[in-house]
Amino acid sequence: MAVRTEEELLAEIERLRADLARQGRESADKERQLERYAADLRETFKQERARSQQLHSSYMATVRALSNAVEARDAYTGKHAERVAAYGIEIAQAIGLRLADGGALEFGFLLHDIGKVAIPDAILYKPAKLTEKEWELMAQHPEIGSQIVRDIDFLGDATKVVRSHHERWDGSGYPDGLAGEEIPLAARVFSVADVLDALTTDRPYRPASTLEVARKMIVEGSGSQFDPRVVDAFKAIPDELFERIAREIK
Repeated sequence: MAVRTEEELLAEIERLRADLARQGRESADKERQLERYAADLRETFKQERARSQQLHSSYMATVRALSNAVEARDAYTGKHAERVAAYGIEIAQAIGLRLADGGALEFGFLLHDIGKVAIPDAILYKPAKLTEKEWELMAQHPEIGSQIVRDIDFLGDATKVVRSHHERWDGSGYPDGLAGEEIPLAARVFSVADVLDALTTDRPYRPASTLEVARKMIVEGSGSQFDPRVVDAFKAIPDELFERIAREIK
């Protein structure tokens, strides 16, 4: 093996130093490039999130307008849909139902009665008991509602609530006679919230019940009208929360 001279060793050291310096520059360039990529990604994410929020706000405004149009036909229900949506969200959270679905759950709660736009006023406003034929027409509103909203992409699973909100755990509901877990979970949650609001608000044919009485009636319906698991979740929610919603949404 040939022995290198001092000049050759010094030259080799300089070459190594130059290589290290070049690698350092390249590494710094790559680091700066990665930082730029990260900054671009953060900015893109912020823009996408802002667009998503704007889109959701637009969707919500549209849904609320539709919901208000339905409720404007019935002076007695007031803000029934908004209260039911608020009650339903609390029950859904208590049972562990996912809410990160772009708002479809709340949309379904708000639009549950949209099919009533097709029900004649003479039936919708009739203070007396409906005839069998009138009841058959009224009972079509969930199916009509689902047909109205089924092709609106952003509503997602909201259609399931619209169609199935009058199904009963024991299979005696309508329009499809679903039973038990055949009924979409969101619709099972909604039915408890719906009855809670119906019982605790004044109607033309009866005064409002107390929250205590409404709770008792819902518990009594566990296993027949309502999913027992949903009722258990409902029972765990304190009165104060439901009372606050009722005060704030009138």
